[in-house]
Amino acid sequence: MNRTLEPELMDDPAQALVYAQADFEKENQGFVDRFRDYFPDFSDGHALDLGCGPGDIPIRFAQAFPACRMTGVDASAPMVRLAEEAVQKAGLSDRITFRCERFQDLAGANIADAVISNSLLHHVPNPLQFWHKLRLAVKPGSPVLVMDLLRPDSPEEAQAIVDRYASGAPDILRRDFYNSLLAAFTEDEIASQLARMNLTRLLIDVSDDRHWVVGGLIH
Repeated sequence: MNRTLEPELMDDPAQALVYAQADFEKENQGFVDRFRDYFPDFSDGHALDLGCGPGDIPIRFAQAFPACRMTGVDASAPMVRLAEEAVQKAGLSDRITFRCERFQDLAGANIADAVISNSLLHHVPNPLQFWHKLRLAVKPGSPVLVMDLLRPDSPEEAQAIVDRYASGAPDILRRDFYNSLLAAFTEDEIASQLARMNLTRLLIDVSDDRHWVVGGLIH
């Protein structure tokens, strides 16, 4: 099944709110726990979250690493507003800040001691832009962890995954999940992207029937 692009930005306030209210606790906490498992020596510095959405992962990351400060980057203004509200409610505004901009426009090099990203890449028309910006932003020898959806073999399989994991979710969330699966990449495509960007030291893991994970140190 060929990749079917979806809109790059989630800029509908109603759509952003439904996403923010969805229960991604297991996935988001699992992502932070995986970072801790991959990089047991990491403890402090400046971490960058590309495509931070409504801020749940930056909050969990900051709670897991009390000596860290976070910058979340997201081009969706409704998402950033929700993220800022969530961080204020969590009492972490002194350590977590947000930038409402496209990751492609993020200025600076070697600005982060770690880069994380969850569920951004499938929104990106040209994935090589993402891997380029990730490598540029992080300091040499620093950890990166990226997770996203895995494209199924057919629309029917995509629908089966939606029915399996989001049967009781609002229609707008089910629709987005389905479209995101069609816009996602396969393991082979991710491997090809990493090879083209000379990032083959990063390891790919297919963690379940709908996610891949890439992690390692950037050199």
